[in-house]
Amino acid sequence: MSETVLAERASEPDTGVAVRTRGLTRRFGKQVAVDGVDLAVPRGAVYGFLGPNGSGKTTTIRMLLGLIAAHAGDIELLGQPMPRSAARVLPRVGALIEGPAFHPYVTGVANLRRLDVMDATADPSTSAARIDDALARVGLTAAAGKKFRNYSLGMKQRLGLAAALLKPRDLLILDEPTNGLDPQGTREVRKLVRDLASDGSTVLVSSHLLSEIEQVATHVGMMVGGRLVRQGTLDEVLAEGAATVVVGTPDTDLAAETLRRLGLECTVAGEVSARLGTVAVEAVAKALVDAGVRLRRLDVEKPGLEDLFVSITGEGFDVLR
Repeated sequence: MSETVLAERASEPDTGVAVRTRGLTRRFGKQVAVDGVDLAVPRGAVYGFLGPNGSGKTTTIRMLLGLIAAHAGDIELLGQPMPRSAARVLPRVGALIEGPAFHPYVTGVANLRRLDVMDATADPSTSAARIDDALARVGLTAAAGKKFRNYSLGMKQRLGLAAALLKPRDLLILDEPTNGLDPQGTREVRKLVRDLASDGSTVLVSSHLLSEIEQVATHVGMMVGGRLVRQGTLDEVLAEGAATVVVGTPDTDLAAETLRRLGLECTVAGEVSARLGTVAVEAVAKALVDAGVRLRRLDVEKPGLEDLFVSITGEGFDVLR
């Protein structure tokens, strides 16, 4: 690591936060696209930035990187104010936003060479090795000599990821990185995100695919209609959703009656299920046994991120696309 980078890091406030915004707001005409957002992305986290298409995620990211101006609020990246410190901070940030743009009539590897040459902070002596490594990490080695215009959507997305990985980055901001990828490619990106975090990078991943993010994120923030409605560790956010108890028994009517006496609303569909709320599962089990309910199974199902989103808004992501 260069002495310049070490000096920059030594001069930063040790906040433990890689991305912070306060009251971040952006309007397009009369429409408020981002409304008073307070992001806090811890260093070393994989932060899932979640919400349906049109919820303000990409607009927020573009403000973080100085691509559009905020109408109100403050932004810090890696402990430095943005956009004032952009020249010092952005070389340490890799980004993939809204589909990568490359020269269509040159090859993938040639596009990466052009990007690397334009980066004044990149070491020319290591360019070839870094480009080869970036292509290998995203599975594009075999297609490196193919012209970009002949790439599939998934290959174009992979090349955008490779561009973000041309140098070691302290922060990676990836906007819908699995767009256009098949299931295998999605799994590879998931592994890549984990590897980047293991190497010490902070990764902010914007996505509307909640089930994918749930498998890799350590922290999440959830956007709805331009507002950040939930934020915290994955466990903290999921804990806000009510768990469901599922009772398998031949005595469905008796089980449902017993759960209702505990104040729970039941659904009977072969098995009996009810949201626990503040009732402990131990109390449910005791009440069922005391009532003489014959138990075949008693499970507690915790809600996933999409379940939580629906419980917060009453709508699924498909409704809001």
